[in-house]
Amino acid sequence: MIVGEAERVPDPSVPAPLERAYDQVEVDSAARENGLEPIGVRPRLIPYLKDLWGRRSFINVMAVSKAYAENQNTYLGQVWTLLSPLMNAAVYVLIFGFILQVGRAGIDNTIAYIVCGVFMFRFFERSVMAGAHSINKNLNLVRSVHFPRAVLPIAGVLAELRNLGPTVLVMCVISYVSGFLPIAGKVTIDWYWLLTIPAIGLLWIFSTGCAFLTARWVAITPDLDNLIPHVMRVLMYASGVIFSIDRFMGKFSWGWIAQYQPVAVYLYLIRSCLLNEPAYPQSLFMWLLGIGWAVVFAIAGFLVFWRGEERYGRD
Repeated sequence: MIVGEAERVPDPSVPAPLERAYDQVEVDSAARENGLEPIGVRPRLIPYLKDLWGRRSFINVMAVSKAYAENQNTYLGQVWTLLSPLMNAAVYVLIFGFILQVGRAGIDNTIAYIVCGVFMFRFFERSVMAGAHSINKNLNLVRSVHFPRAVLPIAGVLAELRNLGPTVLVMCVISYVSGFLPIAGKVTIDWYWLLTIPAIGLLWIFSTGCAFLTARWVAITPDLDNLIPHVMRVLMYASGVIFSIDRFMGKFSWGWIAQYQPVAVYLYLIRSCLLNEPAYPQSLFMWLLGIGWAVVFAIAGFLVFWRGEERYGRD
């Protein structure tokens, strides 16, 4: 008797077919319920922000390690954190303050004026460079571990902020002591000095926003990394770091652009807090402008960086 197709006994070595095929909608729903995200796709903004907030301890640890490792292989170690801005300020004070005397018109204390400008601009410049290198110098981490990439520029700027702390103390001491020299104007300690903290806080927020921008641009076009130092040099001279903007640029019709651009605004705020310069009084307008620049650049920089999240480490 020949056994028909319907009467054949199934071979136990052959796996039984699935009961039914799951459609893509069910798979996507199950993935969302279990917190799974697709690879290579930009995450949504709100979950991204929540994930970033959950990594705040990781950001702090990374910032501390970066700040500590910066001068670890030198004999003087962290002392270079103070020596580097001091030597830069000394060179600018000698050349522009004493030889060229660029601050004689409208500036009573050239030493304190240049020291404040150099120290604060150096923090901004290093923060921007930290953001520019945050992705390309951490490609192994980016390609091997899943985390919000915004952690990297934030940690880089936070490391620079940690290094800035002792530098600010030195800056305040130099500014005060310079007031006793016969060639410099008097610097007195008053309650305005406390406003230095929020002024530096605004500069930190603004610098973080700029770090987001440079991180995105350099990650996509590495050649831009070679242009940033030249842009920083132009910005230094256009921000009144070593000379008064009013004296050298105020006579031009576009001088107000240099006066109210973000870096110049933050230098104005910090100098108005520490120095007794008649040309730098406390100004509510400049404080509002500083807050506005910080908010605009922080939000715009973060959104620009977030929009390229899926590309970092893949280009």
